Amino acid sequence: MKLKVFRVTLILLLGLTSVSCSDYQKLLNSDDTPTKYKEAEVYYNNGEYRKANRLLEQILPKYRGKPQAQRVIFFFADSYFQTKSYYLAAYQYENFVKTFPKSDRVQEATFKAAKSYYYQSPRFSLDQEDTYTAIEKLQVFLNLYPDSEFAEEANQMIGELQEKLEKKDFEIAKQYYTIRDYKAAIKANENFISTYPGTKFREEALYTKFISSYEIAVNSISNKKQERFKELVQQYNTIIRYYPESLFLEDLDKKISKINADLESIQQATSKQTK
Repeated sequence: MKLKVFRVTLILLLGLTSVSCSDYQKLLNSDDTPTKYKEAEVYYNNGEYRKANRLLEQILPKYRGKPQAQRVIFFFADSYFQTKSYYLAAYQYENFVKTFPKSDRVQEATFKAAKSYYYQSPRFSLDQEDTYTAIEKLQVFLNLYPDSEFAEEANQMIGELQEKLEKKDFEIAKQYYTIRDYKAAIKANENFISTYPGTKFREEALYTKFISSYEIAVNSISNKKQERFKELVQQYNTIIRYYPESLFLEDLDKKISKINADLESIQQATSKQTK
């Protein structure tokens, strides 16, 4: 009995869906612009953004220069945004801002255009041209509307994008250590720290510089070891001063113990030679 009820219900639902799709297809093929406009808003308000988008795309040329144009273009842009077609959304929002600069929705459109660029920013390991564009668009928005209700979110997104750029640059700097180009690793991490003094990756950059310097020092010729070991002690002290509970403390302490022991041996050997 239950199975029979389920089958009947399923058939009814499929039938309704079929009728709905058929009605929508007829609407797409019709020349009834006012009805398309009305139904596009219904679909939009019901969250059926793809259907709304297709209708809005069809009627948009019909409303250019008319009072409804502002509403049609904004919802057309927003339907792209809601369906995650961010490239097209950004284009349409910017078109809206240019076409209706005095609209009370300009601020929202400007923000959502910038947010569309934010969503196009790729993962940190890829080319970051879109990330730079997103930061620029969000900063322009903040310059225009510093007190906007969207300002906090815009600042948050800029922070996330900047951190992504920092991570990319740091991973490049760290890569030099991975391939054992220790001199390049030291220089790259120094440049990274200088460029991003407040970065969350500063501790690891200092550590990567330290272990790169360590590899060079322990493999140096005898007459260069003492100077390089002393430099390592200074680097160690800098890390511990800023990060007394460093994530890398165990390895740092292990290496500095060896450095101090080697320094003591060098000093004892030097002392014997001078006597």
